[in-house]
Amino acid sequence: MDSGVEKDGWLLSGNEAVAQGAYEAGLKFASAYPGTPSSEILEYLAQFDEVDCQWSVNEKVAYEVALSAAIGGIRSLYASKHVGVNVAADPLMTSAYVGVNAGFVAVSCDDPNMHSSQNEQDNRFYALMAKIPLIEPSSPGEAKEFIKKAFIISERFDTPVLFRMTTRISHSKEVVKFNTRRDVGPREFKIDIKKYVMVPRNAYLRHIILEERLQRLEKFSNRTSLNKIEWGKKSLGIIASGVTYLYAKEMYPDASFLKLGFSFPLPAEKIKFFSSKVRALFVIEELEPFLEMQIKSLGIKIKAKHRSFRIGELRPEYIPEIIKGKSKKEISEKARKPLMCPGCPHRPVFWVLKKLKATVAGDIGCYTLGASSPLSTLHSCLCMGSGVTFQEGFRHALKDGKIVGVIGDSTFIHSGITGLINSAYNKVKGVIIILDNRTTAMTGLQDHPGTGRTLKGDRTNHLDLEKLCLACGADTVDVIDPYEVKELENILRKRLAEDSLSVIITRRECILLSKHRNNPPKYLKENCNRCGMCLMIDCPALTQDEEGYIVLNENLCTGCNLCVEVCKFQALIKNAG
Repeated sequence: MDSGVEKDGWLLSGNEAVAQGAYEAGLKFASAYPGTPSSEILEYLAQFDEVDCQWSVNEKVAYEVALSAAIGGIRSLYASKHVGVNVAADPLMTSAYVGVNAGFVAVSCDDPNMHSSQNEQDNRFYALMAKIPLIEPSSPGEAKEFIKKAFIISERFDTPVLFRMTTRISHSKEVVKFNTRRDVGPREFKIDIKKYVMVPRNAYLRHIILEERLQRLEKFSNRTSLNKIEWGKKSLGIIASGVTYLYAKEMYPDASFLKLGFSFPLPAEKIKFFSSKVRALFVIEELEPFLEMQIKSLGIKIKAKHRSFRIGELRPEYIPEIIKGKSKKEISEKARKPLMCPGCPHRPVFWVLKKLKATVAGDIGCYTLGASSPLSTLHSCLCMGSGVTFQEGFRHALKDGKIVGVIGDSTFIHSGITGLINSAYNKVKGVIIILDNRTTAMTGLQDHPGTGRTLKGDRTNHLDLEKLCLACGADTVDVIDPYEVKELENILRKRLAEDSLSVIITRRECILLSKHRNNPPKYLKENCNRCGMCLMIDCPALTQDEEGYIVLNENLCTGCNLCVEVCKFQALIKNAG
């Protein structure tokens, strides 16, 4: 793709548009940890030779590396999903004090409605808490242009900029024009201990500068074209930002709008002016009352949504209900049940854990689906790394010793290592299973240190999980192919009976990466007693007909033969071909 020549337009997702805009703005470095809905930003940037970009082991590391690259003098970008910003919150807060040198933009992709997340947090509040500018595009086209302005604002005011996307903007597509990349030379890095070394005295002085900067940013917010008034009928005025602006515009095209693209600090003077010209003033926003609370603090009377609309995405059809002052009526929807893929190497692990009646502390990844019925063998899931730490906490509280923590390979590297060290240091025993499928599967098959490949596909150091776990203090480390179900069960029984801290690494490449497929098993209907036991492994390739007999979909089946292991009546047998 020749991005240096102006085109009629390319169809880009919002994430791709962010990346393209950053590239055109002269971006030199970007880092991230993959997570839906943000992953495509770095994947798109990886195609450009002019941009050095990387998957980092977690979001805190990604933020610090990108920020320090900006301080060193090159335009840099950090990206993650909303909960990833929680991991990066420590450096984020202090980076507002430190400032930048070259432009630095932190992209937060929020996930209203939790399409692939554990909560619906509204990351606009990070801008309020950290006192850094917040930019919110409402479409992929705006995302491409706004990210360019974000770098300029960052350099002009010596500040990180929070650039907030949401799932609908990240994953919707729009035709956008490409422009020539702007070459931005590196800025000189000058040693400045008072600016960059955050000991208490220096931090106190930088806090003063931060407050002065915030006042200048508020004046800027009243002048910038990112915040604009669109006059229509003055009987109805609507203040909105992000995708909710488009929803409100669709439902009330004749209304007057104050569209906020630079939504923190708020343009107080512009809001006061707009409110004085309209008869009824509404704030339309998704999730939390971020704008509502601040506008009310200005002494402006507004009408806002009922608190029931703080849950879930704000759909276009909800806007009239908000205008009418009504509460949200839940819409019952039939959603497809999420399932592990046919042949997923995690499935036999959960089958064995179910058989052993273990209490299982879970984590974030494909394997979280082990909680789904009929497997129902993952009993907690809080955040990245909690599979290890919850195993420890459960052992302090529960008398039954059959407690197992499960965590993926990428997630273990992200935030499971410290939990394992904590267990070893505090002499806590138990079993941790690292589900090593050689990729970061749920977010799109991205590489990590355990794969030995970088974001750009280059070979690199290969992290040895076995040696790492032993160095962390594990007493034993076993490596096993999860397809070897009987051996897996035996080793689990053995380790659960021991008074030790054990790590079992179940290693089998993700079925989406693997090119190898075995023959589907043979189904012998005459041997089937219709007990449905094979259906308990929750494989999409197995269903039941009206008479209760098994239907094997050979187009879906990958020949993992877990169903053969489960069937006691030899109705399903291995097919040697």
